[in-house]
Amino acid sequence: MLDAVRLLVVEDDAKIASFVANGLKQSGFAVDTAADGDAALELASTTPYDAAVVDVMLPRLDGLSLVQRLRSAGNAVPVLFLSAKASVDDRVRGLQAGGDDYLTKPFAFSELLARVQALIRRSTKAAEPSRIVAGDLTMDLLTREVRRGAESVELQPREFSLLEYLMRNAGRTVTKTMILEHVWDYSFDPQTNVVDVLVHRLRGKIDPERTRLQTLRGVGYVLRS
Repeated sequence: MLDAVRLLVVEDDAKIASFVANGLKQSGFAVDTAADGDAALELASTTPYDAAVVDVMLPRLDGLSLVQRLRSAGNAVPVLFLSAKASVDDRVRGLQAGGDDYLTKPFAFSELLARVQALIRRSTKAAEPSRIVAGDLTMDLLTREVRRGAESVELQPREFSLLEYLMRNAGRTVTKTMILEHVWDYSFDPQTNVVDVLVHRLRGKIDPERTRLQTLRGVGYVLRS
């Protein structure tokens, strides 16, 4: 994504707002944030956004009312609602209020990113590559098939998400915290060893020679292409 693609994140929980905004910035977006509906309405009235991530439960002006006001004013910015409420009725209300998609908390950043990218593709009719290549590794994002050279590699969902993140950042160092925020949801223990375990498992499938997926002690990991 280009920096010119600008997103608005509307979330009153500071931890979630920081998690989402930082992840989107690391994925190449320009991001503005607002902690309540009134502030978001003011921003959206002066800045043309390519998409917005809006929490349903907001102070002052709730998310549903915010989007209804935007739609009434002729603002068609694609909106992804975030909510702790997962019932069908809640999702329907969000869509009826003018939202384009609905994601329940807790969520994995990789899913939020995919949904935001899909909203932008639909609104701009822009095509995004469906295949990622890093060296002899290829990943088909539609069929979720991974190949190492001519050999097919079977991955579990978390392994796939981790490899996708590493391939998108091939040649760049990613920290454990960055992996936790992108592959798991925003509620995590930074002292956990789940990243080490997942990297070890993935390395055994894509890099048994231990030359491609490297550990930088005290720093993080890097996928060499």
